[in-house]
Amino acid sequence: MRTTVGIVGGGPAGLLLARLLHRAGIASVVLESRDRGYVERRQRAGILEQPTVDALRAAGAGARMDREGLVHDGIELRFGGRGHRIDFPGLTGGRRVMVYAQTEVVKDLIALQLAEGGPLLFGAEALAVTGADTDTPAVRFRHEGREQVLTCDYVVGCDGFHGVARDAVPEGVRTTYERTYPYSWLGILADAPPVYEELVYAHSPRGFALASMRSTSVSRLYLQVPNGTDPADWPDARIWDELDARFALDAAPGWRLERGPVTAKSVLPMRSSVTEPMRYGRVLLAGDAAHIVPPTGAKGLNLAAADVIVLARALAARYATGSTELLDTYSATALRRVWRAEHFSYFMTTTLHTDPAQSAFDTRLQLSELDRIAASPHAAAELADNYTGLAFGG
Repeated sequence: MRTTVGIVGGGPAGLLLARLLHRAGIASVVLESRDRGYVERRQRAGILEQPTVDALRAAGAGARMDREGLVHDGIELRFGGRGHRIDFPGLTGGRRVMVYAQTEVVKDLIALQLAEGGPLLFGAEALAVTGADTDTPAVRFRHEGREQVLTCDYVVGCDGFHGVARDAVPEGVRTTYERTYPYSWLGILADAPPVYEELVYAHSPRGFALASMRSTSVSRLYLQVPNGTDPADWPDARIWDELDARFALDAAPGWRLERGPVTAKSVLPMRSSVTEPMRYGRVLLAGDAAHIVPPTGAKGLNLAAADVIVLARALAARYATGSTELLDTYSATALRRVWRAEHFSYFMTTTLHTDPAQSAFDTRLQLSELDRIAASPHAAAELADNYTGLAFGG
């Protein structure tokens, strides 16, 4: 097989890149190791930054998002028994976020790719990426029981931290920076209408909690738990009781979340990771293949989208003008935004969670920082600016 851009990984990063390349007249082939049903059921992030929303609309992938997504104008920070709302449009000059699950973004992009785009092969397991330092890099893969080779002008690895694309960057060239956190998230999906109209991030002596949603009838809720927690040790009633305790407000004693059947339950470890550079020869990395953020800042999907938007512009310039200038600076350009998002995610995580080893002094510092955000328009604006999304390429 031969194509211009070989894309390893059919998640949101790979699919959005394929869509953008198609609209620029650049041929691509997407290789996804899982079957279509698995990919369209994978539960991941649900918050889209304003620039991501704008990019999906511009790519012709925003119609269902605009019909079914939930526009949010802010979040609430809850700490010390009180709540403070962050007004996004008022602090950012009009930017908002959209609640629209990654699974739905993926469904929309798959439908467009199959209807209009180049080949999208499900069940195509990438075995190796070779020739990164040549003019004809290739992906060796297995599909329908037969090994094949996809030869390309460029290969883009959108296949995650454990994918094969990262291995195309030699160990002597590649550097990975990592941080692991001493806690995890216990997350549930519940058939219960969200009580809050917007997301609520709660700092509590009992640990962090987050109230989110997937729709007007489905709640997505999280609790900070110790690493190694078994979801089976948390029956539904215990989860709801703990959520009530962590969201408690002094002004509303005895208040409780609206409960409903829990349809999914899982534990998510928390870590940060950045791999540099994001390009070696004619192999480029995007999304989780290059970086991972803890979910507290709602940056994972949005950071992947930012990568491929910058990359699509660079590839479009390469084939329209012959110039490789944007491709040559892709890694440096993308990494500026990556490290900004990493820092914001780290800030949100360490400010709102209770480290098992932290002292009372540490807790008072967290509360002081949250008080500063509540009292200072400048501090609140910085949070809102980062949460709703920095400009692509910056």
